[in-house]
Amino acid sequence: MLRAQLLDLASRGHRVPIGADLVLHRQSDAEAILCDGARLGAVVEEAARRFRTPLAFPIMDLRLEKAELLRFFGVPADEVERYHFATAPSAEQRREYARQVRRVEPSRRVAANLGALRHVARQPGLLPVGMCIGPFSLTTKLMADPITPVCMAGAGIGAEDDEGVALLEACLDLSLTCVLAQVERALDAGAKAVFVAEPAANQIYFSPLQLAGGSDIFERYVMEPNRRIAALLAERDADLLFHCCGEITDSMLESFGSLRPSLLSLGSSRRLWEDAARVPKDTVLYGNLPSKLFYSDETMPLARVAEDAADLAARMAACGHPFI
Repeated sequence: MLRAQLLDLASRGHRVPIGADLVLHRQSDAEAILCDGARLGAVVEEAARRFRTPLAFPIMDLRLEKAELLRFFGVPADEVERYHFATAPSAEQRREYARQVRRVEPSRRVAANLGALRHVARQPGLLPVGMCIGPFSLTTKLMADPITPVCMAGAGIGAEDDEGVALLEACLDLSLTCVLAQVERALDAGAKAVFVAEPAANQIYFSPLQLAGGSDIFERYVMEPNRRIAALLAERDADLLFHCCGEITDSMLESFGSLRPSLLSLGSSRRLWEDAARVPKDTVLYGNLPSKLFYSDETMPLARVAEDAADLAARMAACGHPFI
């Protein structure tokens, strides 16, 4: 497993972006490369070499799993982005999807990602990393309005009482099936770790008041599915790298820590030197500057980026928590 290597990198002040996309778009035919496993793998390899890291982070594209799932339901590729289920897929449809998901050949984009992993796995000194959206975040992409049923479920309304809650839970069931299959594919292709991104696991979707009042909705809809993923990775001797860039509460952060990720990536709303006390000592904290001003060079000039990065590195060194 990579935890020991990540801790070693952290102890040596390692710095690395998830920068394969930057390298990809230096190419004149970037879109074509996304469908070519060997060339995409070469891009991921080049990014790792360029940024002097063994961590071969792939392209972060959190749209692919939705497209893979909706292929089963016959949704044309050009309609995937705006498509939402209007009614809950039946239990039989969900069972049939679970039976078929590992038998169907992956799309060209997913096949290229798997080919890239196989390429990276053959390169000396590189650690191949898979990438996947989290089950709850995928669920939110399958619904026109996921917030209302999450709130209703948090108030104790069940799927048997409300069509919206039934739709939410059916989509979550499909999403977990999809994500588990994608993680298995990545591991079969040689991934030593999988970066699971759950940006929707945040206060916009989950009411802090409901959670403080004792609702288990965050545990049921976010944590239980991700515990399934963490268990699968542990069974395959691979590492969980976990990302959530949303606005979260301290209790949400502690829940993420209970997954025992080897690396935890958080958004700019968090002060990592304070969060260090709330996560396991052997979970490496990764990223981000505590600012939301990165939308223009005027609000965040390069000189301030350097200053804030140095300040963050100093604060993390002072608190003593492993940090990249």
